[in-house]
Amino acid sequence: MSFIGKTGSLIGLNALRDLVSDSMAIDMGSANTIIAVRGRGIVIDEPSVVAVDKITGDAIAFGSEAHKMQGREARDVMVISPLVDGVVADFERTRALLDHFVREARSGISHFSRRAIMSVLSEVTQVEQRALLSAAEEARISRVYMIEEGQAAAIGAGVPISDEHASAVVDIGGGTPNVAAIVSGSIIASRAERIGSSDIDAAIMDRLRRHRGLTIGVPSAERLKLELSSAIEPKDPNKKIEVRGRDVQTGSPGAVDISAGEVYAVTLPIIRRISEEVSNMLTELAPEVAGDIYDRGLILTGGGALLDGLPQYLQKELGLAVRVAEDPRFAIVRGLSQLFEEPLLLRRVARTEPHTLIDTEATAFET
Repeated sequence: MSFIGKTGSLIGLNALRDLVSDSMAIDMGSANTIIAVRGRGIVIDEPSVVAVDKITGDAIAFGSEAHKMQGREARDVMVISPLVDGVVADFERTRALLDHFVREARSGISHFSRRAIMSVLSEVTQVEQRALLSAAEEARISRVYMIEEGQAAAIGAGVPISDEHASAVVDIGGGTPNVAAIVSGSIIASRAERIGSSDIDAAIMDRLRRHRGLTIGVPSAERLKLELSSAIEPKDPNKKIEVRGRDVQTGSPGAVDISAGEVYAVTLPIIRRISEEVSNMLTELAPEVAGDIYDRGLILTGGGALLDGLPQYLQKELGLAVRVAEDPRFAIVRGLSQLFEEPLLLRRVARTEPHTLIDTEATAFET
């Protein structure tokens, strides 16, 4: 075959491979998993939970379907979060969850994913990283790049890749806040503390159990956080919401009113710890970098950035301007998706060399 003929065949094969495969950006967090597919945008945005049959050990529901069961499970069913503090705590359930979401994200004619870019914590260990890679392998993703969350969040928040001055991004997820300083698309300093907005849920549950004699579930705690929680003193601390649960002493159904002031009291220590973590990272920066961040302030991303009053609290505590990125929950996955258009930067900033997990050539046309 002539060179032109071979070239034409190769172009045709690549075009067909693009047709039957998906390139994915995956932000798999403790609270939610968000997946964007190149050319199609965000296709998955669901809770990172799995419903498991206690008798057989089989996973019977994932994501939103499993979340609906939480707190009201059948006696032979339990709902678990296989990722804790942003890392894999239960490998088998994480594998099953990622496999389910990836299958749901694929287009109707796609049977494998040629590439995926996944976000990881800045302080993830090699063991934890390998667990995510193994889960991706089970989900039939051929090549995986690992990118630090702070890096992806900065790009997704609009920090120019070519910017030679430093920017600072604070990504607050369900299990962890990531703090990163970025220059020219690369991280120059970062920290991750394993405490996040889900700790507010736990603090609310603990407060009601210890001081009000009522045990509530995670869904009720989440509702109280969304409706009453604030990083600054609430305008109406006496605003109350009735919450129902189980009486600690009698075991019978019960209900109490909880005020915005009470929720603020348990929220503040967690917000203070996040602020201290940001402050600690800033003290480690080089003078020129610190000067850039003083000029520019901080960018907040992640679902926790939507907490009422958080920008004002951090601005007061840190003495820096603070702004919330547009659609902060999706900043990481936007940044990961953008890296598909910047292959040289992707290879430069990937935490490791891309891992080839399955034989792309052999599986390109499998059904």
